[in-house]
Amino acid sequence: MIIAVIVAVAVLLGAVVVLYNRLVSGRNTVEESWSSIDVQLKRRNDLVPSLVNAVKGYMGHEKSTLIEVTEARVRSMQASKAGPAALAQAEGFMQQALGRLFAVAEQYPDLKASANFLQLQNELAHLEDEIQLARRYYNAAVRDQNNRIQQVPSNFVAALFHFQKHEFFEIRDASQRAVPQFNI
Repeated sequence: MIIAVIVAVAVLLGAVVVLYNRLVSGRNTVEESWSSIDVQLKRRNDLVPSLVNAVKGYMGHEKSTLIEVTEARVRSMQASKAGPAALAQAEGFMQQALGRLFAVAEQYPDLKASANFLQLQNELAHLEDEIQLARRYYNAAVRDQNNRIQQVPSNFVAALFHFQKHEFFEIRDASQRAVPQFNI
């Protein structure tokens, strides 16, 4: 009888350790994937001033568009520390601002033909793809971790060790979901 109790306790402790380790691994994956988003957004935010400078000379009387892109960049940089919901909202504004910038750029044939502008446009299009990939990876990691936190029996271990659900990185406002078009 004592041996059966010892074996049962050992099995239970082993299960708790395995479940705890899965939860820790999931949390670390979520943090790593968030870091990937942060890196890609920083790369884009570093590229935006070059883009603004490239179009400034061509779009002298379109200052409001340039100011809007600059403000969206600042907003994005500030929101990166505030979490997924704030960053998603800031990213929606950034996408709208970049979309307007490229729509206005269509009116300037000399700008569209500029090698520097085309290179920046290509880099930005590539970065937008990287951001999308990073966001999908993050959301998949969040989904998997949230499932572990909510499913039996790991939900008992998650509650015991205070694991919290994570927030998805999603843009809620449909008008902000439109991806800027980069005519390359």
